[in-house]
Amino acid sequence: MTFRLFEEKHHASIYQRYRFVPPNTIKDLILQYLDEKKGQPHVLAVDLGCGTGQNSRRLAPHFQEVVGIDVSESQIEEARAVPGFPNVVYRVGTAEDLPFPDNSVDLLTAASAAHWFNQEGFLKEACRTLKPNGCIALFGYTDQDLELHYGSCEDRLTRIYEQTVKSLSPYVSKRVAVANSKLQDLFDAIPFPDKNRIDCIPVEEDISVSNIVGFLETFSYYQAYQKAEPEAASALLTDTQAKFLEAMGVSSPETKMKIRLIYFCVLACKTQ
Repeated sequence: MTFRLFEEKHHASIYQRYRFVPPNTIKDLILQYLDEKKGQPHVLAVDLGCGTGQNSRRLAPHFQEVVGIDVSESQIEEARAVPGFPNVVYRVGTAEDLPFPDNSVDLLTAASAAHWFNQEGFLKEACRTLKPNGCIALFGYTDQDLELHYGSCEDRLTRIYEQTVKSLSPYVSKRVAVANSKLQDLFDAIPFPDKNRIDCIPVEEDISVSNIVGFLETFSYYQAYQKAEPEAASALLTDTQAKFLEAMGVSSPETKMKIRLIYFCVLACKTQ
């Protein structure tokens, strides 16, 4: 079954605030693939492990309907609170038990979520629910490839980030390793012969010091640390922010730096 994490209200609220919106590069790649394999019309996209709906909302202009599904009621509440997307519906549920008829879904997608799925259950549902020539698109980024840039201190900033992540290593779920493998095992298990995995899609954007610290707070393993040692966990974030500011030679946590992420994307088409 799907792992049950990211469920507390506070975690959902910071997830909404600090998690990265999927880049247009990835969205365009997925839509191009769907156009090539299935063609128009694009009726139904299902965003699995949708969290607070960042990816669901990105897809809204391109489908008649988008359904976001997440196991966490708190995440779904946050997603529903965002106005302005009348063709997006959110439901509490799992990737292994989808509430759709056979051969009814154009696109099954997941943003930084597929590593939490039960592989066998998810693929069984994908085979059942996808239309002929419907597509799977699973994407995310890995912890190891993140870089931070500001002036001439970029190496130091990246090391500070890496040291903070390393200090959380006792609390890392084994499922995170699945994401860091770029979903290799899941890719291999997809039963469709028409499939592809793109390993290196660089994306760069601006991020404030406070937001990169908030991003760290959203990690499942930081949340596990916070439950076990709340004072130490809070001190870790405070110390990390102070180190960033010192390295950059600035005082405001709203100062922007560049963050560089390397995304991957697994694409597959149900050809039978």
